[in-house]
Amino acid sequence: MTLLPDHLLEGYRSFVEGRYLAETQRYRSLARDGQSPETMVIACCDSRAAPETIFGAGAGELFVVRNVANLVPPYNPDGDFHGTSAALEFAVQALKVRHVVVMGHGRCGGIKAALDPKAVPLSPGDFIGKWMSIVEPVAQAVAANDLMTAAERQTALERISIRTSIANLRSFPYVAAREAAGELTLHGAWFDISTAELWAMDHETGDFQRPLVDLDAELKPEPVT
Repeated sequence: MTLLPDHLLEGYRSFVEGRYLAETQRYRSLARDGQSPETMVIACCDSRAAPETIFGAGAGELFVVRNVANLVPPYNPDGDFHGTSAALEFAVQALKVRHVVVMGHGRCGGIKAALDPKAVPLSPGDFIGKWMSIVEPVAQAVAANDLMTAAERQTALERISIRTSIANLRSFPYVAAREAAGELTLHGAWFDISTAELWAMDHETGDFQRPLVDLDAELKPEPVT
């Protein structure tokens, strides 16, 4: 039995012989001087939606925290453990990031569970259920809308939950203070896994729209069934 799965070791070999070899000085500089990313991304732990891959980021460029459904809980400094809040505190207070991006994605399993707990066989009394209760009020409102199809409700809640998380970000005193001082900007983004479309939230209206990005080649993905 190997110490790590073979595919991870092969991936590590590829990294060392490829990217690390090409960027050795950058990695050594980051080790010596520490990290100073300008952007924090709060993303889903879904294996299909890695921020570093989607944004083509190199080492030291993004400070990333990933959790189920890319949620931000409200500010609540009690005696419990708060991984996302701790990462946010470090990014804003210690690293002084200038941007915080909440990035959701299509076909999110956590959002599906929030809309229909029976569709995802999880333990509502343990961790997932409590975590997804962050968006329970809006999830119930969306689930009750009979004018939308199931797919439309899924996308709607994926985007509404991003706006909810951004509102929760502002409940953290140091986030609100730095935003008011013009030192921090909060962003929302939504990524479609099947088409690679990236949608960004308008700061004024909260609507999601596709940013103007010049792509070298037109994307023509295979239809997903």
